[in-house]
Amino acid sequence: MKKWFLSLVLVLVVGALAACGSSSDSKDKAAGTDSKTIKLGATAGPYSDMLKKAIVPGLEEKGYKVEIVEFSDYIQPNKALDNGDIQANLFQHTIYLENFAKQNNMKLTPLIQVPTAPMGIYSKKFKSLDEVKDGATVTLPNDPTNAARALNTLRDEGFITIKEGTDPLTVSEKDIAENKKNLKFQPIEAGQLPRSVDSADLACVPGNFALAAKMNLLDALALENMDDKYRNIVAVKTENKDSQLAKDIKAVVESDNFEKVIDDQFKGFGKPTWMTK
Repeated sequence: MKKWFLSLVLVLVVGALAACGSSSDSKDKAAGTDSKTIKLGATAGPYSDMLKKAIVPGLEEKGYKVEIVEFSDYIQPNKALDNGDIQANLFQHTIYLENFAKQNNMKLTPLIQVPTAPMGIYSKKFKSLDEVKDGATVTLPNDPTNAARALNTLRDEGFITIKEGTDPLTVSEKDIAENKKNLKFQPIEAGQLPRSVDSADLACVPGNFALAAKMNLLDALALENMDDKYRNIVAVKTENKDSQLAKDIKAVVESDNFEKVIDDQFKGFGKPTWMTK
């Protein structure tokens, strides 16, 4: 009887320890601290490629086993990050992340900015911006964030001036002080901008849509001088921003090898300020 009782106690103790270990492992995975087996998310396209070619190899050298999860929209990557299905993602800029996290009650944090495909001014009517005629039509994004980027780029190229004191992140057509060439603006949905190159005199096309349409960034007559807030970032859950994984991701992105891959395979991508100092 005593032997039976001791055996039962031993089974219960072992089971309890196993349960604790399993619980601990689950918590580690949810927290993104399950050291060497990780999942990184990105939208299909250039930023998924950036993970594959410029970031994952560096993490693998540090001993990580990495799976890349591709998404087809801009909503699921942050949901997956928030619920622990992935440990980091790369597809969005800081402004989008902050707004999305606030609206959805999530605690997500930008970890580090990466080179980003800039908006470009494209044309099949003109070979240079010096040829642009008075009254030329310009297609630009109809969403406020990308419209501001387009107008800032047109300002930088000398076509318009912006009212003094205007926040460059919220510039709109009503903030134009002078339209030197009497440009006619045609706001359209951003995804349609690559097609508009065929019909408009000028088209302001965000880099991600240009690349999706197989356009060459270096064919643009001018590329955006991008504000760092519009550069894409690697994002993590706020609770994991100081984790070993977060430190290792930053170390890989800050490495010479990362910059070499960018220079070789992501031509035209604008580098964040920290890379150009």
